Amino acid sequence: MSEAANIVADVARQENVTRILDCAERLFRHYGYGKTNVADIARELGMSPANIYRFFASKVEIHQAVCGRMLGASYNMAYEIMHLPVSAEERLRRYVHAQYKMTMEVMLDEQKVHEMVIVALERDWGVIDKHVDSIHDLFAEVIREGIEAGEFRKQDPVTASRCFGAATVILCHPQMVAQCLAKTNRAMPDELIDYAIRALK
Repeated sequence: MSEAANIVADVARQENVTRILDCAERLFRHYGYGKTNVADIARELGMSPANIYRFFASKVEIHQAVCGRMLGASYNMAYEIMHLPVSAEERLRRYVHAQYKMTMEVMLDEQKVHEMVIVALERDWGVIDKHVDSIHDLFAEVIREGIEAGEFRKQDPVTASRCFGAATVILCHPQMVAQCLAKTNRAMPDELIDYAIRALK
């Protein structure tokens, strides 16, 4: 097969993958992950289940890819905030607020999306760990800049990034947010963010 033909085949494959993931995400959001199967996705697309299996080995693999796209959107938001022309402290503050807002609006308001995320977290997929690592890398970069600018005390940015992530995870983790919403004896978001940032100073 020529190089041009390979490129055309790759483009066609990617288009099919995108169509399958778009459809799967739509059905997962509408009916729920547990109530949607590969046959439902195939029927919605007007193709056979066998055709779906040419691109994904299982429903779990489709789910992983859908979650990967959601995490990609979350990372892009984080990257943009972490590279704003404001202080390191302000960037960290804005990111945690934005992630908390996204968790509240997307993960919790849409219960079917919440179900998708919970299933992914419970299965401990590598894609989740990679996302956490990528967010910690952004934290470390901003903390390093904050140290150089005199905003934060001298410390190991990598260790500090992990500690900052652990201190604020309750505002970003769907299960934790859901469990704490109805509680009156939990720290408020601004209080927790202030506490975590003070630890860097």
